[in-house]
Amino acid sequence: MNKTVIITGAAKGIGREIAIKFAKSGYNVCINYNTSEKKAKELKSVLDLLGLSSIIYQADVSNREQVDNMIDTVLNTFHSIDVVVNNAGICEYKLFNDLTEADLQRMINTSIMGTFNVTQSALKKYMIHNKCGSIVNISSIWGMVGSSMEVNYSTSKAAIIGMSKALAKELGPSNITVNVVAPGAIDTDMNANFSESEMREFCDEIPLGRIGKVEDIAGVVKFLACDEARYITGQVISPNGGIVM
Repeated sequence: MNKTVIITGAAKGIGREIAIKFAKSGYNVCINYNTSEKKAKELKSVLDLLGLSSIIYQADVSNREQVDNMIDTVLNTFHSIDVVVNNAGICEYKLFNDLTEADLQRMINTSIMGTFNVTQSALKKYMIHNKCGSIVNISSIWGMVGSSMEVNYSTSKAAIIGMSKALAKELGPSNITVNVVAPGAIDTDMNANFSESEMREFCDEIPLGRIGKVEDIAGVVKFLACDEARYITGQVISPNGGIVM
């Protein structure tokens, strides 16, 4: 029986590439999205044309009822949940003094509560009982070192690292690994606000001289879910071109 992966925020960017990577490796893939229905359907069509197994599921990961329904649908369809990739997130650039409670709460709901809801639901409904599985949470270098004008984003990504490390200790006896991938600057829509000159200046600070590609992240995520990585847990792996060491 093929293994099954749930990827949140999988309709575009890093999540999309992760979905393609797992599908090409023979996984059943649940493509979760919230608002990007068109892009989710386009990805499903790409995988269908390749003869690969996938479903799309609309769920706001901050809503526990919607998450539980998604987990139930995956189990009814594929009968297992072997990997959870918590990728859903939002980004916001604001001076700290301009941030509102609503801004921070929106960030917490998506990044922290979303990761909490999907992980706990998958654990309760399948992983703990079966004593197997891998959880890969997507953080950021800004969760490791912080970023000016991204205090709420950096806060949420740092929280994911702390949650993952604690959970890795708790789930180790159940043979479930929990790891973090903390990307550096990656060529996605999140960087659309930066000008070409700003991106060139940033690249000059990166030892490898370029921003990352979505493929650079998807490969690391896939590795952390494979059998060769079963002795890796509680770790933060940061594909960032060397800008953070």
